[in-house]
Formats: sequence, C-alpha cells, structure tokens
Amino acid sequence: MSTRLSELVELIKGHRVFIQTHNFPDQDAIASAYGLQVLLEEFGIITFICHHGNIDRTATANMVAEFGIKMTADDENLDMLETDYIITVDSQKGNANILDLIGDEVACIDHHPVFCETDDYKFKDIRIVGSCATIIADYYRENNIEMPGNVATALLYGLKCDTRDFTRGVTQLDVDIYGYLFPKSDIQMIRHFQAGEIQYEELNAFADSMRNIDIFNGVAFAFLDFTCTDSFIATVSDFILDIDAVNFVVVYTRRSGGFKFSVRSEFEEFDAGLIASEALSGVGSGGGHRSMAGGYADESRVLDISFDYNQVIQNLFLDVINKIPRTGYAAKTMPLPEDAGLGLNIVSENII
Repeated sequence: MSTRLSELVELIKGHRVFIQTHNFPDQDAIASAYGLQVLLEEFGIITFICHHGNIDRTATANMVAEFGIKMTADDENLDMLETDYIITVDSQKGNANILDLIGDEVACIDHHPVFCETDDYKFKDIRIVGSCATIIADYYRENNIEMPGNVATALLYGLKCDTRDFTRGVTQLDVDIYGYLFPKSDIQMIRHFQAGEIQYEELNAFADSMRNIDIFNGVAFAFLDFTCTDSFIATVSDFILDIDAVNFVVVYTRRSGGFKFSVRSEFEEFDAGLIASEALSGVGSGGGHRSMAGGYADESRVLDISFDYNQVIQNLFLDVINKIPRTGYAAKTMPLPEDAGLGLNIVSENII
C-alpha cells in the first residue's frame, strides 16, 4: 500500500468516520466522497458522507440517485459526536464554503490552494490538480485496487466538470487519470448527466441573468437579483466567460446577511483565487483555484461603504485586478485603463 493511503487507513481505523464535502456539493465533491467511501470499504472501514445545503441541481441529483450514494445533510439525523473523525474532501476547514461540524476534522483531501491554517490535520493530501476526483482515483491506481464501474464513471464525471472538459486547471496527473478512468467508465451515462446541467425551470432566470452584464476592460460583473443556488451561480459564471469580450468574471447574488460570489479567470496571471481572497478580505472571505474561485461578503460591511453595493463590489475587484501587470495576449484583451484603480470612473460596456 502507498504511504499516503496507509497513513490515512491507520489513522482512522477503529473510529467512526464521516466524509464531509463542501456546502452545496458539486459533481467533483460528490464523486470524490463516493470514491473515497468505496475505497475505504476495501479496508473494512465504514464511512458516512455528510454535507451542508441541498443537492440542488438535476445533474448532481441524478448522479446521487443513479449510483445510490447515501448523503446526509447536517440538518437531518446526522448523529455526529465530538469523538467522531471527519475527512474533508474538496475543501478545507476554516473556508467559508464548509460548515464547522461537531466532529474532529483529522484529515483533508483537497485540490485547492491553502488559504487557511492546515497544521491541525493529522493527515492531509492537498495537491494542486484539476479536481479532487483525480486524487481519489490516484489512490486506486497507485495501489492497484480494483475500481467498480460506477466509481470510475462518477470520478471521471467529477474530473470533467471541475476542469470544464479539460479546459482549465489541468495538470499531467489529470491527463494520466483520465486515461486510467476512461476505459472503466460509462461514457453514455456521463453524457446524460451533462445534458442536465441547466434545468428547464431555470431558463427564465438564466435569461434574466444575461440581460445586464457590465464589462470593464475584459472584466465582467453580473448581479443575479433573484433567489438561486450556488451551482446556478457557477453555471452563469462559466457561461459568461465564454463571451468574446470577457476574460474575467465575477457573478454574485444575495444570501442571508450577505453576498455569494463565483469567480472565473481565463488567464493564469489573473489568479481567481488570489484575486477573490484579496478583493473580499475587508468585507468577507474568498479563495479557490487560479481559474475558478468563490467567496462571501457580509452585507453590513458592504452597505456600510456605500448604498450602491454593485459599484462597491465592482471596485473591490477592479482595484485588485488593475494592479496586475499585463503581458502577452492579456495585455491586448485586458488593457489597463488610464484611471486604473479608480473603478468608479472606468467606462463599462453593457453587452445586452
């Protein structure tokens, strides 16, 4: 057994173990939790998958139903004790996107950059790769453990979703794992899942979100002025990044007491995770990958600055982005305005 896997197995043996995803889990988080659960069963370790928030999209709901994945929300009968062990997957404790449960977070398996202190973990495997599913699949591969077809299909789907079909954040390990998973997977099932990314009842909301997008020198902002899920915000931000005039996207909507953000970047020098972290540091928190990130801002701290929260939010990000040097193609498509750093005076373009 590889050193990494043996360390994890030895740590959690003899304990009741929960695998916790980030809040409102997406395809990668669900696949990673499921793949890890099945893997640990090989060593006689029974685990329980838990999360905060709903499985709120057709694609993820179909995935959970198709594979019979049992996931328990924290507001259900979770029955967790302080002495129970938690393995966090696709997230790290202390981040805004994962609820602090009563159990002991002893292990972390994640593919996001570290924005919080991680020394408290007794085991951690944090690798900057395209998806958390890549890391879980690598445990199977490097230990020659037979992988069930359902697990392979789920992990490949998670990998494809988080890398946006291998167009963002891809590393050589992701490519190698794709080659490992592909022959074991049901590709027709993955196509079925992908066909359900946008729900029929969301069409009007999706159209509304496209009607008022502000663009500042390649940086697009969209405020979704209606109730929507985290996954819908992410879908909108991915879609806007495909617009020809857009290279960086900030999509946000109201949440109870604040604003939820989804951030996307086309260029490596505009690190979405670092930009979100710096832009929101005074009003909330943010972080993520170089190409995709998220965050949260406290409403009172934003509204304390100005009544026009859209303008405030735009300036928080533009003040960070306008300090970044432009090189290569980014210099042509995202030129620095003459009044860089003074976002209030930057002329925007409304695309619709």
